[in-house]
Amino acid sequence: MAAVMAHKGHTVVGVDVNPEYVAAINDGRPPVEEPGLAQMISVNRVRLSATPDYEMAVLNTDATFIMVPTPSSEDGRFSMRLVLAAAERIGAALKQKDHWHLVVLSSTVMPGSTGGVLAPALEAYSGKKCGQDFGLCYNPEFIALGTVINDMLRPDMILIGESDPRSGKTLELLYTGVCENNPRINRMNYVNAELTKLSVNTFVTTKISYANMLAEVCETLPGADVDVVTQAIGCDTRIGRKYLRGAMGYGGPCFPRDNVAFSALARANGVPALLAEATDKVNRRQAPRLAEMIRSHVAADQVAGVLGLSYKPHTGVVEESQGLQLAQALLSAGIRVVVYDPAAMDNAKAKLGGNAIFASSASECVRQADAFAITTSWPEFARISPGDLKRTDGSVLVLDCWRMLDRAAFAPVCDYRVIGEGVDSAAERGSAVSALASHTR
Repeated sequence: MAAVMAHKGHTVVGVDVNPEYVAAINDGRPPVEEPGLAQMISVNRVRLSATPDYEMAVLNTDATFIMVPTPSSEDGRFSMRLVLAAAERIGAALKQKDHWHLVVLSSTVMPGSTGGVLAPALEAYSGKKCGQDFGLCYNPEFIALGTVINDMLRPDMILIGESDPRSGKTLELLYTGVCENNPRINRMNYVNAELTKLSVNTFVTTKISYANMLAEVCETLPGADVDVVTQAIGCDTRIGRKYLRGAMGYGGPCFPRDNVAFSALARANGVPALLAEATDKVNRRQAPRLAEMIRSHVAADQVAGVLGLSYKPHTGVVEESQGLQLAQALLSAGIRVVVYDPAAMDNAKAKLGGNAIFASSASECVRQADAFAITTSWPEFARISPGDLKRTDGSVLVLDCWRMLDRAAFAPVCDYRVIGEGVDSAAERGSAVSALASHTR
């Protein structure tokens, strides 16, 4: 956000308690990995700086965005501990300001938190009145690691929960000058905005789990192909194609915990959380299901491979990664495991320790494996060739979860499988897809 705002001409002061992050920004370097971020920071250094000093930052700016973590508690709810710690420092700075200032909370929180917890804290620490002496908005982002910059510049929508019309309008005008498209700007009260944020992610995870459940059903029906089915049902505008693909489960720092938090919210208010709980249950089934496919194939002295440890391509984040969970499940079953990921090896080593074999490339990983699964759709995995296989006598199991490999090249030399196909569907796949294409035309 700091880089994007600076890129659009705003003077931005970043605040962080981590001195290494502050130093990186001031040196013109990104403190985290994200495509395009290094160049954007470097080009806009004149407008972008960082400091550990809350007071200096608040006194010299017009708006403050709070983007601290909100860790999940044992019951699944989000903790406001770090938000309130930031609010104390922000409020103390606001106390010294003689003009109006806008505070924006972007962290994901439980419904009722902005107005019920944050606003009173800011008022107490500043001695000022929210909606009068300062403004407060809840403004979560809808971004995905690997495409953050594009998601910020070209969002589907902007969501604003406002303390008062002035605050909402000020934030709306800010985004109007930042966004390169013309997104729908939804302004509402705090609780509706907080609930909208949780609802979006819960609905998306439901689509993912539905597609994965459908894939498992297809595997039991000769001739069935989840790709053919999802392509067709996705044409219905009531459903849509996005996130409707039978493959691996969802992971990362947002989807899993947001779904659990929604369940906790419903239960706390006496509402059955059946759909959210089922979505989570289906998702937690995916890695063990894949592990059982591999476990039933490899002998005691053989090696299983996992290609993809980040939860999605173009990021090194392994939080709730399906590939990492698969590797852990196989290791727990006493199977030797070789792994590879283009960006997540260091993060994965912290989770797997010395239990796994860490290959230096995708081809090296494949050469050591008697069975392997492609669990993250990194583009480079599509370049694996049959010549990389440990053997080409048909005995190596290849689970192409994202359908990245050339079936015609691999099927003759290995036990090639994809998620979501019935046993006899390979021969019928071409005619089924052709029929769909003909009908669509």
